[in-house]
Amino acid sequence: MGRISIEETIKYVGKKARVYGWVNSRRDHGKIIFIDLRDRSGLLQVVFSTDIKSAENLRPEWVIAVGGKINKRPKGMINKDLKTGAVELKAEKLEIISKAKTPPFEIACDKAIGEEMRLKYRYLDLRREKMKENIIFRYKVVKLIRDYLDKKSFIEVETPILTKSTPEGARDFLVPSRLHAGEFYALPQSPQQFKQLLMVAGFEKYFQIARCFRDEDLRGDRQPEFTQLDLEISFPSQEEIMEITESLMIEITKLAGKKLTFKPFKVLTYEEAMKKYKTDKPDLRKSVKGGKKDPKEICFVWIINWPLFEWNKEEKRWDPMHHIFTAPKEEDIKLLDKDPSKVHSWQHDLVCNGQEIAGGSIRIHQPEIQKRIFKLVGLKEKEIEEKFGHLLRAFQYGTPPHGGIALGIDRLLAILRNEPSIREVIAFPKTGDARDLTMEAPNKVDKKQLKDLNLK
Repeated sequence: MGRISIEETIKYVGKKARVYGWVNSRRDHGKIIFIDLRDRSGLLQVVFSTDIKSAENLRPEWVIAVGGKINKRPKGMINKDLKTGAVELKAEKLEIISKAKTPPFEIACDKAIGEEMRLKYRYLDLRREKMKENIIFRYKVVKLIRDYLDKKSFIEVETPILTKSTPEGARDFLVPSRLHAGEFYALPQSPQQFKQLLMVAGFEKYFQIARCFRDEDLRGDRQPEFTQLDLEISFPSQEEIMEITESLMIEITKLAGKKLTFKPFKVLTYEEAMKKYKTDKPDLRKSVKGGKKDPKEICFVWIINWPLFEWNKEEKRWDPMHHIFTAPKEEDIKLLDKDPSKVHSWQHDLVCNGQEIAGGSIRIHQPEIQKRIFKLVGLKEKEIEEKFGHLLRAFQYGTPPHGGIALGIDRLLAILRNEPSIREVIAFPKTGDARDLTMEAPNKVDKKQLKDLNLK
């Protein structure tokens, strides 16, 4: 008897097979015991007769192997809610592989469970049907992204996780260096500078499913570590970047079984959005009967023509509206020193159902303009050299115009799965106070480790 997955059993009617999995539920009918056996692919009804005595001891979440014959179920016993609802396994042999303690919550039901309990026992929570489907859907979306961009002649390039601390808007996570006392690496808030350097290097169409890290206060759509689609193109127009992103979003929406409010997506300027909707993240879904958000409706809208700067009242300086690598509109460059408030940028943000899910721009590729922007936001010559000297040097060796976009995969998935928090689409997320309850991290380290890192 060969081993097969549960979903494959429908192809083996009348044949003998061996399946492995977890006991999802058990029903004892006296002379016959029914088990619903579960693996990643689904559920299968297994029928035990009284001559297999060990079946009487089976309990939920035990791991077992069962050999026997795959039969068609009687017509009145077909379960149309299951892929395998028309077949069952008549058990001939049972092997108990691993027994299980009673779980802290039921796996086989959809009862509400406290989030702290779920995150402490995440490996059990991931056995539940909804969580399993969320993680599988995540895989399908990421695979679609990679396949789509491959057909568009993009190549995926990995960039470093241990890098340099530079001001990019949020706090960095710092990693002390053992070999260089008193010096630190930073975990990347995004691959922003690396992807620009890849454009200098001649990789004209780059993407990455990138891990990013920001030490900021958390909420439902934020995590200390998150995943984004990072994408950059040489010699692009803003319209080209938007078109590639839009057609990708349409494919992902189809995969999710959702319907688009607008196709092509609506495009608003920043001024239009603020004047009409009083927000730069407008939700343009059409309300249905009763005034509610249709759960299958997905509404994308582009926001363009952003101000390049915003005034920081506390620090009394100009801050970038997005980041310091965003290019100003050519006709506004002359206003950089005269009136920064009137300078507009080549920024393009994508909003979905009232949430920002992607942001990008045409970048600055001229070292003299980039240096002007650095100075305008208050950086001194020494700081510019220390933090961005590497980038300005690279720009002196023939730099193509370039631009791109970064899309928050976790946020998009949460919207597509109608989940209130990105924690529901991440396998092992952190809590609201940035703790990993499964691994019990962060934790204290011993004195020797601190000494090795030249820390007290």
